[in-house]
Amino acid sequence: MSKPARPAPVNFYLDADVLGLAKILAQVRGDVTYPGDPGGPVGRRFRPPCPIAEPGLPDEVWIPETARQGWLIITRDRHIQEHRAELEAVRLSGARLIALSGPNAVRTFDQPAPDEAGRGHSFHFTVQPAGLVQPG
Repeated sequence: MSKPARPAPVNFYLDADVLGLAKILAQVRGDVTYPGDPGGPVGRRFRPPCPIAEPGLPDEVWIPETARQGWLIITRDRHIQEHRAELEAVRLSGARLIALSGPNAVRTFDQPAPDEAGRGHSFHFTVQPAGLVQPG
């Protein structure tokens, strides 16, 4: 009789706007989930289903849930600073959020690559007291 798989602790929630990437990462990493994730085995562990069952849920529903779970939100919402309700949900729930933006975050696999000398592109962010993350 084999042992049941140990639960995989989830640490990262990838928003619906990076759903394709999320589904790929969830296949190889047990600590990643996304809206509608049915859960499943990853290596010798089992990732539970995501409590956020649908990608289209309103921000004021899924953002507080990710904060309650202690997950880091990763989104590609390039207009996040214009979405006041989403920012308010982040602030009120104490959620942690990284917003990928800029020309290298437009498509799923467009990422900066190191140049020939081996120096990579860097990202610089400034965290404001209000909780906004803005390019520095």
